[in-house]
Amino acid sequence: MARTTYQDLLDAGVHFGHLTRKWDPKMAQYIFMERNGIHIIDLNKTLTKVEEAASAIKQIVKSGRKVLFVATKKQAKDIVAEQAKSVNMPFVTERWLGGMLTNFATVRKSIKKMSNIDKLTKDGTYSNLSKKERLMIQRERVKLETLLGGIADLNRLPAALFLIDVKKEHIAVSEALKLNIPTFAMVDTNSDPSNIDFPIPANDDATKSISLITSIVIKAIEEGLDERKREKEDEAEKEAAAAKAKADSPEAAAAGASAEGGKRKRVTAEAEATAVEPEAPAAESTEE
Repeated sequence: MARTTYQDLLDAGVHFGHLTRKWDPKMAQYIFMERNGIHIIDLNKTLTKVEEAASAIKQIVKSGRKVLFVATKKQAKDIVAEQAKSVNMPFVTERWLGGMLTNFATVRKSIKKMSNIDKLTKDGTYSNLSKKERLMIQRERVKLETLLGGIADLNRLPAALFLIDVKKEHIAVSEALKLNIPTFAMVDTNSDPSNIDFPIPANDDATKSISLITSIVIKAIEEGLDERKREKEDEAEKEAAAAKAKADSPEAAAAGASAEGGKRKRVTAEAEATAVEPEAPAAESTEE
C-alpha cells in the first residue's frame, strides 16, 4: 500500500518550487515544468522518492538505531519537534552547532553538564547557593536545554539524518558526509540534491508540505519500531518454547529419572548405614 497519493501531495502544495531564476540546475531531473516564473516539481518522482526514503528509514529503525531530525527554519521547527517526540527520536530545531556530529564527544559533555545541573536541583545543593549563582546556573540550563534538549538522550552518533531544506542545513550535511552517515532530506528546486543519499523533491517552505512529508517518515519509523518489538516478542516465545521442549524431551525425562533413582539409592544406603541393630537378649543365669 502506498504511503501517500498524488492528490495528497497536490493538496499540500508539494509541487510548488522556487522562482526559475533561483533554481539549481542539478534539480532539473525533478522539475516537471515552469509556470508563471515558478518551477513545478514532478510529483510522480516525489512519490517514488518518498517511498524509497520511507522504506530505508524503516529498516534503520527496525535495527534499533536512531534517526536525527534537523529543521531550524521557522516554519518547520515546531512541526518536526512535535512529530519527532512522538516516536522518541532526537531532533535539532534551534541552531545547528558546528561539530555536533564531528565533535560529538564535546557535545556529550555539554549534555552531561545539563544533567549535573538537574542533580544539583534535586539533592538540595542548588538551594544553598547564592541568588546570583542560582540565576547564572538557571540561565545556563535554559540555554543548554534550548540548544541540546532534543538530543539529550542521544548517547551515540545517529544512524541517519532527516533534514528540511538542505541549503539552510549545509553544515549538518557536510558533517554527515565526513562521517558517512546516510542523509534523507526534502530538496526544493533551489537545492543541490547531489550530496543527499535519499532526496525527496518537495516544497520545503510550506507548512502543509513539510507536515505531510515528515508525517510519512514518522509513520515509517512507527512501522519499524512495531516490527522490531514483534521480532523481540517472537524470539522470546521461541526461546521459551525451546527451553520447555528441552525440559519435556525423553532424554531429559530419562536423565531426570536416572538422577532421581540415584538419589533414592543414596538415601537408602545412608539409612542402612545409620540404622541401629537391636540388642541380643541376655542369657539367663542358672544356679548350681
